[in-house]
Amino acid sequence: MIPDQIADHRAQIIAMLRSGKMIHIGGRPVIVPEPRKPVNSQDRGHAIELALAFVAIYVIWGSTYLAIRYAVETIPPLVAAGIRHSIAGGIMLTWAWWRGFRPTRPQWVAGIALGALFFLIGHGSLHWAEQYVGSGLAALLIATEPMFILVLGWMMGQQKISLLSALGLGLGVVGVAMLTGAELTVKGSSLWGLLAVLLGSLSWSLGVVISPRLKLPSDALGRTALPTICGAAMLLIAAGVTGEFQQTHWSSITLRSIFGLGYLITFGSVVAFTAYTWLLQRVPPALVATHTYANPVVAVILGWLLAREALTLRLVLASVAILGAIVLIRRGERATAKLPGIVPAIAEIETSEECA
Repeated sequence: MIPDQIADHRAQIIAMLRSGKMIHIGGRPVIVPEPRKPVNSQDRGHAIELALAFVAIYVIWGSTYLAIRYAVETIPPLVAAGIRHSIAGGIMLTWAWWRGFRPTRPQWVAGIALGALFFLIGHGSLHWAEQYVGSGLAALLIATEPMFILVLGWMMGQQKISLLSALGLGLGVVGVAMLTGAELTVKGSSLWGLLAVLLGSLSWSLGVVISPRLKLPSDALGRTALPTICGAAMLLIAAGVTGEFQQTHWSSITLRSIFGLGYLITFGSVVAFTAYTWLLQRVPPALVATHTYANPVVAVILGWLLAREALTLRLVLASVAILGAIVLIRRGERATAKLPGIVPAIAEIETSEECA
């Protein structure tokens, strides 16, 4: 074999080794493993961004219930909620305006309607209730929202209730009864607090069900900014009417309440919402909606660890019942969605879930 042939044969062997294919060496077939490809730094960076975004919607939104409790310790609830959503809504509306968003009159009307349901009643009642009930308990009661949406959607003829969904509703009622049953015999503010949280969950659910009928902006940021700023205005008006501004002792507000309110504005409303909308553009909405299960768990654990809220067996069992109800309802609604002519209202949860 002449030197040129030897060199050519050697080059072929090296090329085949690099290709990771089957080659013959010494007359025997040998499988050469394909060499590992270097990890793409862009893929690694994207994975880190996804992880951080999920941490934001899981942990930050779960921790906002405790932040609300701290905020309303020395700041009246409607004042706290009004200030929070005024600043957060103003930031989001300014951002959307800078990007070219210009709301129309029908969109403002829709924003006022949802602002009343989502923020004036929904968040206003939640902030008020956390003066009397634990943050973890409030988070679990807010998790009843899929049940309310299912029933309201059925009442409005938007969907049918499947067997799985019915089982989920029954399990959810058991969970709520476990949380509220012990308070029915107590004539105190805690019972009214529990009922106020359920009222807020019902109000938010009604907003979710009617939102497809409203002329909301197509811009995701504008669609959230308008109800937020409208709801903030109504919260501040309500605070003035009820005398909360006169009852506010500004010099007595503690540093913990200030930090709680600042956390709600910065992380709860701006950072977590930004992560939420970013995720909706990159992963399936059903995956983003898994924060529904994580938020109450995070809230209960943080309330137990940081605020010394009781972690009883009744609370644990009720948590399992309510979260199990959400799982059954979601599965039942996905099955119902396959039926012709049925548009499940629960689908709106994936982009309109309530977060504290």
